[in-house]
Amino acid sequence: MPLCVSVNHVSKKYVLGNFGYGTFRHDLQSWWAKRRGKDDPNAKLGGPHLGEANEEFMALDDVSFEVHQGDRLGIMGRNGSGKSTMLKILSRLTTPTQGWVGIKGRVASLLEVGTGFHPDLTGRENMYLNGSILGMRRWEIRKKFDEIVAFSEIGQFIDTPVKRYSSGMYVRLAFAVAAHLNSEILILDEVLAVGDLGFQQKCMNKILSLGNEEGKTIVFVSHVPGWVQSICNRAILLRKGHKILDADTKTVMEEYDKELKAGGQ
Repeated sequence: MPLCVSVNHVSKKYVLGNFGYGTFRHDLQSWWAKRRGKDDPNAKLGGPHLGEANEEFMALDDVSFEVHQGDRLGIMGRNGSGKSTMLKILSRLTTPTQGWVGIKGRVASLLEVGTGFHPDLTGRENMYLNGSILGMRRWEIRKKFDEIVAFSEIGQFIDTPVKRYSSGMYVRLAFAVAAHLNSEILILDEVLAVGDLGFQQKCMNKILSLGNEEGKTIVFVSHVPGWVQSICNRAILLRKGHKILDADTKTVMEEYDKELKAGGQ
């Protein structure tokens, strides 16, 4: 099958701690003093110099893998392993510090609650906005409109600003939009953790249909092994930013289970 996602030696580094004093004037004073080898004029007595180097944290460290069209890839790992950071890079919400990512096809992402929708726009307006970002025409979005509203089960609130939605309503609409609009690659991060059991199963059935019947490429993160096993034909295991294993789902789940029992050591 054709290659649609290529992750090449990707690393992502964050700097922990304070970044500045809150005003441009104070930051400029501190920077200029540091350039001249002088004491920081804004540092508190007895406190740290905020202009000095802060601690660095590698969320991802030299990770590479490929995803082919129609693959259903699960990304597994304990909290802090780099799963969500990888999905944000794939979704173009952040850029890698090193390495590069190649993607061929339209990408629809559903990450944490609050990502992807404008809070002041209504559900209807956000639906058209997301479709436009994917390159769809208004008539294409309109054709899917009734199907999306019916799936989300929030018809009477579709013209209400989404900032007034509960987290469950938000995720229902966001999932319905991501799953029904015209994308080739669907990226999902723990989205089924919000909502009642009935809607979770409804989402599971839709994801299985997208993968098995429509041949869409899916990248899925979840802490629930049963969901990963049901959806994915392949998985990778991340540990502290490193890729530990890339294999069939059953093999990766067994290794992940060993890691959980060992306390992640």
